[in-house]
Amino acid sequence: MPGEDRVLEDAAAALDAAMPALQGWIGRARVAEEEVALGAVRRIAATFDLDPAAFAAGIALPTHWFNLFFADIARQSALGPDGHPRKGEFLPPIPLPRRMGAGRRVRLHGALRVGDAATKRTEVAAILPKAARTGPICILTMRSSIAARGAVLAVEEFDAIYRAAVAPGAATAATAPIAPPTEASWQEARLLDPTQVFRYGAITWNAHRIHYDADYARGEEGYPAAVMNGGLTMHLLLDAALRNARGRLVGYETRLMRPLFVGDTARFCGSTIAAGRMQAWVMDTHGAQAAEMTLEFAA
Repeated sequence: MPGEDRVLEDAAAALDAAMPALQGWIGRARVAEEEVALGAVRRIAATFDLDPAAFAAGIALPTHWFNLFFADIARQSALGPDGHPRKGEFLPPIPLPRRMGAGRRVRLHGALRVGDAATKRTEVAAILPKAARTGPICILTMRSSIAARGAVLAVEEFDAIYRAAVAPGAATAATAPIAPPTEASWQEARLLDPTQVFRYGAITWNAHRIHYDADYARGEEGYPAAVMNGGLTMHLLLDAALRNARGRLVGYETRLMRPLFVGDTARFCGSTIAAGRMQAWVMDTHGAQAAEMTLEFAA
């Protein structure tokens, strides 16, 4: 459609013009502090259907819980129309308005404990423009290290994809469906529960409107419904994998491949692919692969 083509052409030109200045953001860093408070830990436990009373001062948390802390606490006046903190303060001013998580790479060295005074150092690691099938995109990579008690506990690289606006009245271009692996040694069907999405957003202080404002998701970003939070999808997949694995989790890589929608039922699956390694994936309600993960365990 001519209107859509013009939107994509303008977005590509704006991104090309911005790239020289955007490169100057690489290496910028900031440090956040967090007290791993018992009340917050118990709210997290309840959100993931664990017994809140099982957590007390000094108890070690599951190692992958590190990313449930250190929320980006932007002032209300600093939020953009999509609910994200406006770009140009710490996030680079990438001139594409739609932002979604795409994947992460994590190494785990230890666990946070209830009561820890912890820090998270985050830096802009890379800004990479690309021409995708659906139009211009830009991949922003942020690298973080989480430390407490004098030691680094986790190192994470997180990728976010920025996309052009949707032309008025148009739908978001559908991602081509990918067939999932055919053999799973375990699988679980799970409702993408709107109340859990709400509680997860509250825990992580995530105000991205596509996750809770279905009218905004449809009218402004072209989705058919509220979009499942990708961080929650991966947390649920990690939990499912850990229920079916042996050994200590020491690292994982994730990739989000197509959106899931709040209220749908997804299938979480996995299988062991080698000693100490597991492949896990999520299928959407139509059977297409929506996410994948590779986990590494130590004996």
